[in-house]
Amino acid sequence: MATPFFKKKDTAADKQDRPDMVQKVQLAEDPPEEKEDKATGESLSSLISTGKAQLDKKSLDLIFAVEQIIQARTHADTTNHELQDRLTHTSGHVERLNKDLKNLNKVIDEREKSILELEHKLVERNLKVDQVMEDHREMYSTLSSEMDELKSTIELERQKYANLVQKHNDAISEKLKKMNELEEKIGRLETENAHVKQKYETIRQEKAYLSSMINDFATRMTVPFGGSTPPAERTEGNGNT
Repeated sequence: MATPFFKKKDTAADKQDRPDMVQKVQLAEDPPEEKEDKATGESLSSLISTGKAQLDKKSLDLIFAVEQIIQARTHADTTNHELQDRLTHTSGHVERLNKDLKNLNKVIDEREKSILELEHKLVERNLKVDQVMEDHREMYSTLSSEMDELKSTIELERQKYANLVQKHNDAISEKLKKMNELEEKIGRLETENAHVKQKYETIRQEKAYLSSMINDFATRMTVPFGGSTPPAERTEGNGNT
């Protein structure tokens, strides 16, 4: 704010209204610590109001400058009080903010501690996961090798089974062939046996006939020559013949 000494001088018409400004300055609220200045201003204003008509132009300008200084100081004091109030309010607000900041710092510290613990747990879990993955890879590799061996074994056994099935089929075919041959041979033997039986029966009959003839001949040979033979025996002998 520019000081009143550097202001342009007012005209005579304006100077007629300046006594009222002293009354306005007196109505302004002064702080308790400025009571002495206020008393001095009041005494100066009373002197100005009583002898103002007898002063010249320079004195009036000086009085106006003093009035401006008083107004400026009053305004400065009021502004100072307002700034003090704002400073007090701001200090309280800053103190509250500092408390909030401390609380936030505590919360941040706790959160950072929790984050560190979580990071530690995460690292341990990642290590466990890596170990499990490594075990899984090893187990998968082992199982793959075993599966390959089992596939090879199964393929070998399948080939053996196919060979056995082929041998079995060949054996069955050979067996059926031999059974057919045996059946044909049995048929031939049965036919030959029937022929042999027929020949045997014929030979037996012939043997029986020859035996009877031999017996009859032997009977005749036992009879003495020239002897008389009973008619019955002769007749029986003729019948057998």
